[in-house]
Amino acid sequence: MRSSLDPTTRAAHLHADGLSVAFGDRPVFADLDVIVAPGRRLGLIGENGAGKSTLLAVLAGIDPPGARVLGRIARPARTGLLHQEPPFPADAVAGEVLEAAVGEVRDLERELDAAAAALGDEPGDARAAAAAAERYAAALDAAERVDVWSIERRRDELLDGLGIGRVDRARRVGELSGGQRSRFALAALLLSSPEALLLDEPTNHLDDAAADHLEQALRAWRGPVVFASHDREFLDRVATGLLDLDPGQVRAADAAAGPSSPRDREPGAVSREAQLAASVGTAFGGSFSEYLAVRESDRDRWRRRHDAEQSELRRLRGAVAEGARDVAHGRAPTDRDKFIAHFKGENVATAVARRVRDARARWSELERTQVAAPPAPLEFAGIPPGAHAPSVDAGPVLEVSDLAVEGRLCVPALRVSANARLLVTGANGAGKSTLLDVLAGRLAADRGTVRRRRGVRVALLEQDVRFADPEVTPRAAYERTLGERRAQRVPLSGLGLISPRDLDRPVGRLSVGQQRRLALALVVAAPPHVFLLDEPTNHLSLALAGELEDALGTFPGAVVVASHDRWLRRRWAGDEIALVASGHRASGHRASGR
Repeated sequence: MRSSLDPTTRAAHLHADGLSVAFGDRPVFADLDVIVAPGRRLGLIGENGAGKSTLLAVLAGIDPPGARVLGRIARPARTGLLHQEPPFPADAVAGEVLEAAVGEVRDLERELDAAAAALGDEPGDARAAAAAAERYAAALDAAERVDVWSIERRRDELLDGLGIGRVDRARRVGELSGGQRSRFALAALLLSSPEALLLDEPTNHLDDAAADHLEQALRAWRGPVVFASHDREFLDRVATGLLDLDPGQVRAADAAAGPSSPRDREPGAVSREAQLAASVGTAFGGSFSEYLAVRESDRDRWRRRHDAEQSELRRLRGAVAEGARDVAHGRAPTDRDKFIAHFKGENVATAVARRVRDARARWSELERTQVAAPPAPLEFAGIPPGAHAPSVDAGPVLEVSDLAVEGRLCVPALRVSANARLLVTGANGAGKSTLLDVLAGRLAADRGTVRRRRGVRVALLEQDVRFADPEVTPRAAYERTLGERRAQRVPLSGLGLISPRDLDRPVGRLSVGQQRRLALALVVAAPPHVFLLDEPTNHLSLALAGELEDALGTFPGAVVVASHDRWLRRRWAGDEIALVASGHRASGHRASGR
């Protein structure tokens, strides 16, 4: 539902003015101002559920179901949106998807040919000649903007750059892997040459070479670009500015600025209550690494200001209580009172009463203006206790010999010890997800053996989370999976993965990142002996991705992670194996676990 959204205007830039979005009584962001000029690239960051995907959809002109949208939007006439989940039907043919993406480019090419033909005809009069010339000039300008003459070359270069140049374009979308579908969706969008780009997690499923190719393409893009990403390295390399949609960061900046902050003095500023519920956005013009330092500094000053105010409130309460006793009526004067009164008379009581009044006034003012306590971050609380890892001395918990999945994977040997920390790397299509599926028992190998130690439980956090019932709530799904008794012992709210306000919302209304948080909660609440994670940082906020990585260091069992994440790989302290498309080879680390 859309209401009070002024008609969208056309412009060379992207501009949202006073944009507010709410779902029922749940505001997402309020009074948000965004402007992105041609050639600039704005990175959206914030916790899962902060509204990044919602903002991209609204900027693209898509009405989020059930949303109330207020504000004004200006954008280029041809604005393209990359969804986190590719919108193509399973029976669509990959090549036809690409051809449909360049349909408008083909139309411009045909119009240029028709305009050129009309220009070459014998004009009946000067007016017709002028009209033909004007038509040709407009068609030529449009064709030059999208470079219609190089579309086949650009298509092939783009597919090769994204690592899908060798994928049979006659295959149906449903036959492609999740990573291939995402890359075809990205290629289709870039080939359509929109004037403005809106990208939702564009580096998901991209290996190093593909991510580098996308970075180069975006840095050369002439129109405005807005993208949401969890990839810190990508943000650092591509973004020319950042917008943090985390409501807590707005309050941190206000609190850090002090009580005389300009925000407090602006007419029509968003109320404290609105800030507590929704984001008004925090803009930053530097790199992501610089922003992290600024954000932490703001939050540190917020904490120190809150602590100082609470200390002052305690002092004032004590002063008022002490002063009230000094001027209390109805008790007999002490010898000390009589002695002081003999020298100073009634002025003492008057001075004490004045100090009490001043303290009460200061107390009242500070209670009215004090900053709220910094909110506890929505963080991964760690692996719950209760799981006991198998003995390390009893041999591997998983062992693979001469493993092969036709056309997808070949692993001569692999041993996973009870306390292994194993990173699986490799380009897209090398078989990382296939290996995890085989280890989890979800996919049968065509050749070879997979031996599991008796009694060993294996759990997999998949790349693409799907809940069969979109109407089930996180709380209900959690209790259904774990059982009522276990769910009570290890409550979902205590894991820090799902916000309290989302516990009873249908999972179908949660963001992709929030659904993945729930899937993660279902695993860590009942820890397995072997935890397999397929691209664990995909769709998770940057803060949670780091917390998950730290928590895995204390996991009471074996951990096997498949990831293309450059930041995670640089920090990995365990063993590593690298897969290649034609098979498997171990990296410089041992491949048998620590």
